[in-house]
Amino acid sequence: MSFAAFARRACLAIAVSFGPGLLASTAPAVAAPQLGQMSPEQRATLDAVNTYFNSIVTLEGKFVQTGPDGGQTTGYFVIERPGKLRFRYYPPAKLDIIADGKTVAIDDKALGEQTLLLLSETPLRFLVQTNIDLTREAVVRQVTADADLITVVMEDTAVYAAGRLTLIFDARTIELKQWTVTDAQGLDTTVALYEVKSGTETNPKWFEINYRKYR
Repeated sequence: MSFAAFARRACLAIAVSFGPGLLASTAPAVAAPQLGQMSPEQRATLDAVNTYFNSIVTLEGKFVQTGPDGGQTTGYFVIERPGKLRFRYYPPAKLDIIADGKTVAIDDKALGEQTLLLLSETPLRFLVQTNIDLTREAVVRQVTADADLITVVMEDTAVYAAGRLTLIFDARTIELKQWTVTDAQGLDTTVALYEVKSGTETNPKWFEINYRKYR
């Protein structure tokens, strides 16, 4: 699997996995959330997760991405809500992913090509939109919590172009720790976050897209 395909798979996972399905995705249909089957405790947990996401102004840190074959690549990410993010992959990968508020650019330096997508038509909007509500993003299939972790399982092929999205949070801080996309073939791509910091100052140049690159 190429690094570009590898990264696409990961970013469709939320936001944040750029799998092949992302390039074929269209504006998502709103799914009916399965809230009637949730306990009050599960609803409260989901509300806490929504509150966490909506409290973020800036977020940055490092990530480790693991593909279905066990191969790994690493990188650095920066998010500035609303609308902006950057995933920069460390060598030997030659990939840069930027959202400038309206557009997502997948810059594959190895191939010398850049793919442009509307942010509103990709799952990345989930990370950086103004008001985040998981129940509007997809069907929430499962919410579990223990002393250490909160797990939210979401499913909506119209939105994610994949079978399932699993989000894992720290139960004490409600911080996002990891996400996994399971595609229609049952293959998993996981992104784990570490050394994450919030509220740090960002540079507007980090989110600038060169629309004429490679032309």
